[in-house]
Formats: sequence, C-alpha cells, structure tokens
Amino acid sequence: MDTVTAQLVFGIIVIVVGIGIIYFINRRKFYRRSVAGVEMFSRYSTAVFVRFLERVGKWIAYALIILGVVCIWTYSQMKKDKEKQEVKTEQPAQH
Repeated sequence: MDTVTAQLVFGIIVIVVGIGIIYFINRRKFYRRSVAGVEMFSRYSTAVFVRFLERVGKWIAYALIILGVVCIWTYSQMKKDKEKQEVKTEQPAQH
C-alpha cells in the first residue's frame, strides 16, 4: 500500500473513531438522565469529573474529525497532482 492510499485509509479511520467517541459520550449522557430529564450522579465530585472528561473527550473527537478531513483533502490533492503528472508524460513529443 502506497502512502497516498494509506493516508486515505487513515483519514477514514480517524473520522470514524471521532464520530464513535461523540456517539459514546452522548449515549452515556442520555442514559444518565432521570424521568424528569435531570442528569443523576451519586456524588458532586463524580459529576464534576465526568463532565470534565466528557468535555475533553468531545474536543479530542472534534480534533480527530478535523484531522481525518484534512487527511482526505490531502489525499485528493495528491491524487490530482499524480493524474496531472501522468497526463503530461503520456503526451507525444512534438518536433
């Protein structure tokens, strides 16, 4: 596998992981809610710690998604450059 294709695969994997982290955090938040819609924690320190971890986790997930989009964009640019080089080399020499 060449580096260009590896970059595409890496970009897709990183985006999927980022979306998975956001889904996991939101799912846990949803199931922590009571019938009244209030988040339930056993202790105040747990509430502060969990909310902090969720906030950091979401920022990491957003950064992973942005990294994946940049990798895919770079892949498309490299592929366009490669195609331009192939077109230039296939043209016959004019005398």
